[in-house]
Amino acid sequence: MTKIVHKPHPHDSGPQHVSGSAPYVDDLHTPNNALHACFGLAPVGRAEIQDLDLSAVWAAPGVVDVITAADIPGENNAGPVVHDEPVLADNEILFPGQALFCVFAETRLAARKAARLFTLKSRELPALTTVDEAVATNAFLHDPLVFKRGDVSQAIDQAAHSTASRLYVGGQEHFYLEGQGSLVLPSADGLHVISSTQHPSEIQDLVAAALNLSAAEVTVEVRRMGGAFGGKETQAAPLSIAAAIGAKRTGRAVRFRLDRDDDFVLTGKRHDFRIDVRVGYDDDGMIRGVDGILASRCGYGHDLSRAINDRAMFHADNAYFYPALELTSLRARTDTVSNTAFRGFGGPQGMMLAERVVDLVAAGLGRDPLDVRLANLYDEAERSVTPFGMPVEDNILPQLISELAETSDYRARRAAIVEANANAGASPIRRGIALTPVRFGISFTTSFLNQAGALIHIYKDGSVMLNHGGTEMGQGLFVKVAQVAAEVLGVGLETVKITATRTDKVPNTSATAASSGSDLNGWATKLAALELRQRLTDFWLEHKGITGGLTFADGEVRSADGQSWPFADVVKAAYLGRVSLSATGYYRTPKIDWDASTGQ
Repeated sequence: MTKIVHKPHPHDSGPQHVSGSAPYVDDLHTPNNALHACFGLAPVGRAEIQDLDLSAVWAAPGVVDVITAADIPGENNAGPVVHDEPVLADNEILFPGQALFCVFAETRLAARKAARLFTLKSRELPALTTVDEAVATNAFLHDPLVFKRGDVSQAIDQAAHSTASRLYVGGQEHFYLEGQGSLVLPSADGLHVISSTQHPSEIQDLVAAALNLSAAEVTVEVRRMGGAFGGKETQAAPLSIAAAIGAKRTGRAVRFRLDRDDDFVLTGKRHDFRIDVRVGYDDDGMIRGVDGILASRCGYGHDLSRAINDRAMFHADNAYFYPALELTSLRARTDTVSNTAFRGFGGPQGMMLAERVVDLVAAGLGRDPLDVRLANLYDEAERSVTPFGMPVEDNILPQLISELAETSDYRARRAAIVEANANAGASPIRRGIALTPVRFGISFTTSFLNQAGALIHIYKDGSVMLNHGGTEMGQGLFVKVAQVAAEVLGVGLETVKITATRTDKVPNTSATAASSGSDLNGWATKLAALELRQRLTDFWLEHKGITGGLTFADGEVRSADGQSWPFADVVKAAYLGRVSLSATGYYRTPKIDWDASTGQ
């Protein structure tokens, strides 16, 4: 039997990627009368809007329509959780570069030119722009989250050594190769939104709310993204909402793609953090207590900042056990663009605290940081519970790190580097080496997001159509999930047709994020495929009058007595026998629960 899962397979779109023929949102054909959209951006930071003159915008060549916040028929919101992020500014500018209005014109160039012809009269308002300013004035989006264990002050004071440090961790631009883009096609059935987004169902909900439509009247489709890295989990929404409003008002298709400069200004980044830490430790490098504060710059709105900062807290210990601790998370509100999801989703920033602690201890004792790491790893029994009450199970880190240190020849290489640096003389060049473990949590802390659906059709010729709720952004999710379907049904991977993610095929999808896309959608697909395989098995055993189980493999169906039939023949017979050849699968991840009110 040929195994398909666990085997390397080319990316399903690989040939199109290297030939440049893979269509992205901006490559799709549109009706000849399609309009192009562009935002007019605020040239100032936080300010009261006293007058916005758009007469020159309306008069510009090629302009068909212009909308402001007053023209949104439903909710003026692109915020995913707390509805505090307006699509278009209303009375007040909340951050530099905020969208004030949207232009719809016959060409993209006409829209971009017209969007710069407005006149704004405004009154500057006090603004906070840094973490330090926000913390100093107690400007926070949420209440602090605090983890405690033992008496941290006493543990640090009684330790043989103690030290403190402040560290700033900067933000980061996603710089996905394909910028933000959306195409909206109106029809008698509603709106068809094609978006470069990690979260089609969220786009569906926000577009529907903005236009006072039901979700059933909005279909969102995603075939592929040219990279995302978290930057298209929530940030794709304003474009789709604005384009949908334009399409509804004019009855014409609307294409909206941000230029890279506008993309930089309008979209959120990785949260930058200020990390304060105090640590007590003994002569043997054992950490006795850690007192840390993680303060992040969230921006003007909530976006996903609560979950991101929660995850930073979940990783502030990384792979190390702190006998006594007090960790505090401060979510600073600033008058800047709302920061958002980014690879690691707060985890890397939290780990920076843990690794800063290790470096402080190693430097204080003049020891190899690897020895400090090994001494403080999570272990068994009383040293196996995280600050938020989760037992660390199946812990292979001590064995894994020891093996890696040996197989990488870490000790000898480090000794050679130390010697080389000592003899470097006046040269500014220095070398380094590190071996750092990671304990990273996958899946969503918002429990209800840990669910997925899949839809499989088997056609009369034996070919298979697969659809699921995950989105493809270059990571190879589609081919991984197709491997699952192919193996369960016993057909070749080429038999399974992968189709675009669509909200009218699999509803109520979760974002493809949190390192969960393969698990969630793979399991949903497996369950759907198992259901179909069982139907075919039950039918064929009765149809042939045989007993025992059937094996599906290599494009055949095989009986226990050695008979075999082509999969396609079995499927055709099942269709003639009036067996349903379509099934859905649903999966929810077990044993995931987080209660922010208790910190457990």
